[in-house]
Amino acid sequence: MKVKKTILTIIRNLIAWIFSAVCLIPLLLILFNALKDKKAASKMNLFLPELPIQWSNLLTVIEKGKLVTSFLNSLIYSLGSVVLCVFLAALAAYVLSRNRTRVNEFLYMFIVLGITLPINYVALTKVLQFLHLNNTAVGIILLYTAMQLPFMTFLIHGFVAKVPVELDEAAVVDGCGPLRLFFLIIFPLLKPAIATATVLTFLNTWNEFVSPLYFLNRSEQWPMTLSVYNFFGMYFKDWNLVCADILLTSLPVLLVYLFGQKYIVSGMTAGAVKG
Repeated sequence: MKVKKTILTIIRNLIAWIFSAVCLIPLLLILFNALKDKKAASKMNLFLPELPIQWSNLLTVIEKGKLVTSFLNSLIYSLGSVVLCVFLAALAAYVLSRNRTRVNEFLYMFIVLGITLPINYVALTKVLQFLHLNNTAVGIILLYTAMQLPFMTFLIHGFVAKVPVELDEAAVVDGCGPLRLFFLIIFPLLKPAIATATVLTFLNTWNEFVSPLYFLNRSEQWPMTLSVYNFFGMYFKDWNLVCADILLTSLPVLLVYLFGQKYIVSGMTAGAVKG
């Protein structure tokens, strides 16, 4: 039996390694070709870059692709939507979970329904134009927040249901008001769900391509995803520069995911038991 279990474990590990290697192929392809010269990168193979390594490709992309400006734009949009989305989702999830009236149950289902409904860009354009928010940073942040809010409310709602109601009752008896109750008692207990919502909102916002394409008309306001699209249009023959641009754009997402993956797993599993 021990030999059989050992063999099965080895087979599972081999399968996992094979799948992991396959998933890493696109990333390695981008990394290797970003450090090659123009001629070698045009072959788009997985051979290691020859010496000397072309670190100048990264500097060229940063200068010609205006990545500093687009990086700051992406950072502003992502952080703004994270703060708004997580704050509003936590408040909504707490109220809708604790006060289970028919109206609140309907509101919760109405909000969660936004996960499945498609985005109507024509209607959104009309709304943003009416509010004079089209082609503005505030408008795109509010749009990102509205897009992420249904799922984040659903995620945090399941976690709030696990927090004992007795904590609320004890805090109220001790003289806690509604705001102090939420921010001092409940909110610290929601750290796994809050961290998960923060990481997921940041990643989804950073990777968004269609929305800024429709609602941001000036290149000075474009995030990094649109900068890659624009850069590819200008330098589509220079695959070394294109790969360097993609690498620099993907790097913040990879770092955030690597540092936040444990929170994603803990938060998703913690809120999946009861909702």
